[in-house]
Amino acid sequence: MPQTRRSAVHVRTPATSANLGPGFDALGLALALHDEVTVRVRDDDRVTVRVEGEGAGELPADASHLVVRAARAAFEAAGERPPGLDLHCRNRIPHGRGLGSSASAIVAGVSAATALLGGDPAAGDRDRVFELAADIEGHPDNVAPCVYGGFTVAWRGAGGWRALSMAASPLLRPVACVPDQRLSTERARGLLPPTVPHADAAFTAGRAALLVAAVTARPELLLEATEDRLHESYRAAAMPASAELVRRLRERDGVPAVISGAGPTVLVLGRAPETGSPGAEGGAAPDLTQISAGPADSIGERAGTGWHIRPLRIDPAGVCISSPRS
Repeated sequence: MPQTRRSAVHVRTPATSANLGPGFDALGLALALHDEVTVRVRDDDRVTVRVEGEGAGELPADASHLVVRAARAAFEAAGERPPGLDLHCRNRIPHGRGLGSSASAIVAGVSAATALLGGDPAAGDRDRVFELAADIEGHPDNVAPCVYGGFTVAWRGAGGWRALSMAASPLLRPVACVPDQRLSTERARGLLPPTVPHADAAFTAGRAALLVAAVTARPELLLEATEDRLHESYRAAAMPASAELVRRLRERDGVPAVISGAGPTVLVLGRAPETGSPGAEGGAAPDLTQISAGPADSIGERAGTGWHIRPLRIDPAGVCISSPRS
């Protein structure tokens, strides 16, 4: 394939949490938990797939693998014939848990193909990667933070998919509470009603606007800003343990906890204490220090068995491309 500019690339993509409460299908956060993919062009048309970590032994090992399908879609969109590929995946993002594993795979495949064709997905071609990946995924809320990093607002305008990336407050400390249970996005979406009361829509719109300010500059407002009336209550029957954990953390501890994406992971939007602030002195501002000095352990006590508590940081970079180690 003479027009392919590189023979191999290494792609790193972050986990993501979408919605964050009221920001349904629009707001997302990139998390420092990464999948890594190495893609090499073959001299023939064969496709080989090797998976380590999450999904090993479960995911397809042929051309139906989502990374391969996304890469081939990107080749075809560029007017190129998809080549044979060797794919090596090192997966750390849990599958079926609401942490953007499918968006990560799609962004990895589109980015790999773009880089193999001589583009730069981490610079000038980032917007094109986002647009094509959102087309494949069908909605942009996980794809946007996976591509751009940080905190993102994504939407579909007259000219196609759009996204705005903003720096999250350095005080924000996400903690993912990952259950053993899985839940497909399709099932979770199927639980949503076709219409909601106008009052609930107005309430949630106001909270989504407040959430942008809370995540970027005013984390002391996160408890109120993460209130939702559009989707979490309707999906609770499919993930009762997650819904109960969110309720306990919010009502008993005053901690901003939400369903991550379609669930069932619970994301706690914790806040590091500021020197001299009311939160640092144990005042009313909601932050993880109000639970205890060891927030992850304390959240684990609230969650009980069957949960994996993962303190995380925000990934400011999004998708990263490099040459694979030989």
